[in-house]
Amino acid sequence: MRTTGHTDTFAKERLPAPHELPELRFDLPALQYPERLNAATELLERRVEERGGDRRCILAPGGLCWSYADLRSAANRIANVLVDDMAIEPGNRVLLRAPNTPMLAACWFAVLKAGGIAVTTVPQYRAGELRFIMEKAHVKHVLCDSRLRDELDLACSGVAGVRTLYFNGDAAREDSLEHLIRGKPSRFETVQTAADDVAIIAFTSGTTGTPKAAMHYHRDVLAICDTYCDRVLQPRHDDLVCGSPPLAFTFGLGGLLLFPLHAGAATLMLEKAGPTELLEAIAAFGVTTIFTAPVAYRTMAARAKEYDLASLRTCVSAGETLPKTVWEQWRATTGLEILDGIGSTEMLHIFVGSPQHEVRAGATGRVVPGYVAEIHDDDGRPVPDGTVGRLAVKGPTGCKYLQDERQRNYVQCGWNYPGDAYRRDSDGYYWYVSRMDDMILSAGYNISGPEVEQALIGHPDVKEVAVVGKRDPAKETNFVKAFVVLVDGCAATDAKADELREFCKAQIAPFKAPREIEFLSELPRTETGKLQRFKLRTLSGSS
Repeated sequence: MRTTGHTDTFAKERLPAPHELPELRFDLPALQYPERLNAATELLERRVEERGGDRRCILAPGGLCWSYADLRSAANRIANVLVDDMAIEPGNRVLLRAPNTPMLAACWFAVLKAGGIAVTTVPQYRAGELRFIMEKAHVKHVLCDSRLRDELDLACSGVAGVRTLYFNGDAAREDSLEHLIRGKPSRFETVQTAADDVAIIAFTSGTTGTPKAAMHYHRDVLAICDTYCDRVLQPRHDDLVCGSPPLAFTFGLGGLLLFPLHAGAATLMLEKAGPTELLEAIAAFGVTTIFTAPVAYRTMAARAKEYDLASLRTCVSAGETLPKTVWEQWRATTGLEILDGIGSTEMLHIFVGSPQHEVRAGATGRVVPGYVAEIHDDDGRPVPDGTVGRLAVKGPTGCKYLQDERQRNYVQCGWNYPGDAYRRDSDGYYWYVSRMDDMILSAGYNISGPEVEQALIGHPDVKEVAVVGKRDPAKETNFVKAFVVLVDGCAATDAKADELREFCKAQIAPFKAPREIEFLSELPRTETGKLQRFKLRTLSGSS
């Protein structure tokens, strides 16, 4: 019988059946965790004990700078509020709603310290999306930035028993979180959860439709620090990290909170983190490490020479494939090589990606130490190097959906299948081909949508591009259709479409070039910059 520190066993009871769970591997010595483990203790308490509490920890524009002791004190006070004023019990789910701020980080740690399960949400979510998350995870406790309360109030309308506290508003109000924590002690006895108690429920960004709820243990939170962070990112204690993804998504949670604290470094929290804000922050604060999406690197490359980026040392990209042309543009402009990587909400963070000295342009990288990866055919059998197939992964983390029949699609025979088509070369580097559902079968040819995109993005007039397959009912086959966003000032004409088509044919085989090109003002993306191809397929009647 599995031990647990949770009195509310909702999450435990809704884990996938044992035969649907992924096979886990703990091959590295660092992955040998004790039976009792709370990630907040390891990431926050241990850092204060080992390095002292005076080191800078979280910065924000306007001069705010919290030390590690400050963060621990805030988290402990909030944890006392959760227990004393909100009657939280270990295992309860707590919804967190705020932009990336020091208070959101403190709330996240407070939830784990109190034995709760953090359900962090994107600030842009509307009432319907919040209601879906609350119903799926049976949320009855909420900590919310007061600036975002309107949609939350709508989501909670008619739902009985939801307890909500607001912060970053009128701190003098007796029902504000700031008022309540003033009377709480700065010490809190962290709940001794089990290593395999659920610590977070992360909802996928909805690139393929209805979001899925991925559950991750306290052990998982530390595992990505002991694998990707230590073996690939290799941060230093004097680093300052910044980036665009919200803490609600695991790319942001790891890159902007877990990894800096694991290394004893500092993080800069930006509420708005577009390309311009990132460039300004690097120059103003001396940021050494950034996490953002490929589309941001392309935009920043065009303006990088306008800013002092001398402090920048490490650049990480994930979320969608990084075009080689963007990688080359960034290196030509800054002299820095982007660390590409593939991860997923289901796996918690990046599982294929190489450290700085092993980066190869165009390749995602090698498998992260602590994980194993193979390329499989449709029947789950390994294929020879150089052959395109399904990427399959095992490691210390894995997919554990909350009551979702899609679990058996993601996990098969112990392997996690993220849904990507890859090939591996003889040196162990993994080369992205497409999402499995982005392969376009046209007149007997298998065409990779991202390959066509990489060809088109090389044209100087193309700002963004996305490719899908569209059905030709007359010929009973598919053809390639491209959606293009042009640079400012460039006219969207038939002549421009013909020019782009011919440009593409000069880069790759002519049969891969798009038959149709439609110009858009912007591409549909999630809050983290991921392309929503299913919306483009719907827009064009694509297959």
